[in-house]
Amino acid sequence: MAEINVVPYIDVMLVLLVIFMVTAPLLYQGVEIDLPQSSAEPMPPQEQEPVIVEVDQQGRYYLSVGEQDDDEPVSAEDVVLNVTAVMRTRPDTPVFVRGDGDVAYARVIDVMTALQRAGVPQVGLMTQPSGDTPANSG
Repeated sequence: MAEINVVPYIDVMLVLLVIFMVTAPLLYQGVEIDLPQSSAEPMPPQEQEPVIVEVDQQGRYYLSVGEQDDDEPVSAEDVVLNVTAVMRTRPDTPVFVRGDGDVAYARVIDVMTALQRAGVPQVGLMTQPSGDTPANSG
């Protein structure tokens, strides 16, 4: 009478299960970050007019350079060209990104990458204090 003894296979399976359960948390890869609090203090007044790149709910870009506020959407290439020109003439100009709360995170990262290509050394993210409603959504 021939039969297969499955007990050794079950033992091996349980040993492998324990190994995977122990090593799985060690394989977790990620970046530990401290998320900003919603009650951030407002920034002190800037000496120079900042460059502000806005990303609306549909993912379109708007560019404000100093007093010049453009209500027309611009492409990522236009953002790079205009910000590069500003950074060549005034390299210490502050640059901020204002993203709509409902926009895809990838669109904000795309504009930050474009600003990096334009030579911006540091980008600030603009937020709305908690409890306030946005005055302009687009």
